[in-house]
Formats: sequence, structure tokens, C-alpha cells
Amino acid sequence: MHAVTSDQATRQTALTLNAGVPLRVAKPGSNWGVRSFAPARALFAAGALVMAAIVPVRATELTARDVTSAFFKAAIGQPVDFSARSLVGLDLSGLDFKSARLAGADLTGADLTGANLSGANLTGARLDRATVIRADFSRANLAGATFLRPTVFMTLDNDQRDAPRFAGADLTDARIMASRLDGADFRNANLTRASLGPIDYVWAEGRASQRAVLLSCNFAGAILVDANLANAVLMFADFRGANLTGARLANADLTKADFRGADLTGADLTDANLEDANLTDVRGLASVVGLDTIKNFDKALR
Repeated sequence: MHAVTSDQATRQTALTLNAGVPLRVAKPGSNWGVRSFAPARALFAAGALVMAAIVPVRATELTARDVTSAFFKAAIGQPVDFSARSLVGLDLSGLDFKSARLAGADLTGADLTGANLSGANLTGARLDRATVIRADFSRANLAGATFLRPTVFMTLDNDQRDAPRFAGADLTDARIMASRLDGADFRNANLTRASLGPIDYVWAEGRASQRAVLLSCNFAGAILVDANLANAVLMFADFRGANLTGARLANADLTKADFRGADLTGADLTDANLEDANLTDVRGLASVVGLDTIKNFDKALR
């Protein structure tokens, strides 16, 4: 028998553990002897399983460095394709995604602060608990995407300058379940059948209620056909020229909201508050559901 190096010993140990044969043990300054250590082998194997359960590392997982490098190297007109890939928890703040393909991607818990996702394909993507402070989703395809409990503001002051931008985005069937989304830009976006609401209780009007707060959001020119905005606080919201056909706005607070030129055909405004709202040139007002239950309808500008 001959002495072996430490690397050889390590490889030999791994091989014998996997093969289930007696473990070879080397003592410093001695030749190899054969010993049977079944209990030790079992212990090592059990430890390996425990470690695998604690740190489930897969060779296909992406790191923030991988993603950053891919976007940096991407040529104009040749978007990076991370469709159906996991980007869970990655720090992608400030990145230019260069219209990347992210259909079905999982961005749960990712930090997208200040990121440029304009024009990206995020169809069916999962952005739950993602940080979207000042993120730009303009013209992005977010059809069927979910935003459950996203972080929208830098501080508890809810500075509207922190709100993400969705101008011109396709949010068909999307779910944005945020307690507050003040100042978000949805101009000319397609929100057909989209749902914007809270996922838990928030403090509003001096009491705990399950209402999404979307103060001063801009929906000018947006398509909100059959969209769900029930119970939302939409004070000062801009709906000028928006298509709200069949939209659900029951019990919504629309105080001082601007609906000039909007289409409210078949919209549900049961128990909604329209105090000081501007309804000038609104279409389909006579077909609104719950018209006789609207609060402060007499105080709205028509």
C-alpha cells in the first residue's frame, strides 16, 4: 500500500460512502488499513441529507450577478429570456431590463427599486412581496401577473413620488393586492378584469377596514372594463377619458375624482361616495348599477 494525498483521501471517502463499502481511514504517517464504520457512514449520510434540506441549492438557480451580467451584455433588440425562471429574493434594484422576456418568472421578494422594466414581457409573472419603489413598468405586458403585498413606499409617509409606473401597460386579469398604492400611474393602461384591492385590513376613516387606498392615482385614458375596484379609496383619482364599462366600484370613495369624458356604462357604483366628483360629459351614467344608492350624488359636478 502507498500513502495518498488529502485530495485523494477525500475522493476515496466520498466514493466509499456512496458505494456502501467499508470506509478506508488514513492515519498520519501510517499505511491504509481497512475498517468497517457503518454507523459513521450512516451519520455522514444523514448529515448530508439535513444540509441538503436546509440549503436547497440547484445548479440552475440564478444569482443577482448572473442577471446583472446578462442585462449588461444584452444587445439592443435582443432581449434576455428569463421566462419561467426563478429570480426569488434577488437584488435587482436600478437595473435596466432592456425589455426582457420574463413570462411566468418568479420574482417573489425581489428588490426592483428604481428598476426599468418598461416594455418587458411579464405575462403571468409572480411579483408577490416584491419591492417596486419607483419601478417603471410602462408598456410592460403584465397580463395575469400578481402583485401580492408589494412594498411600494420607502417610508411610512407614503410619498407618492415612490409609486411605481404602469403607463400603457397591459394588466389584463392582473391582481394588485396592495394596502396602499397612492400616486401610481396607470395612464392608458389596459386593466380589463384586473383586481386592485387590499389583501388584509388597513386603517382608514378612523377604523380598520378592508379597503385599498389609491389616493391621486392616474387612470386617464385607461381601459378598466370589468375591473374590480370595489371598496377602494380613490379620492382625487383621475379617470378622464377612461373606459369603466362594467367596472365594480361599489362602496368606493370617489371624493373629488375626475371622470370627465369617461364611460361608466353598466358600472356598479352601489353605495359609492361621489362627493365633489366631476362627472362632466360622462357616458352611460343612466345605466350605472346602484345609481339611487350613491352617496353625495347631489354634490357631484355634472
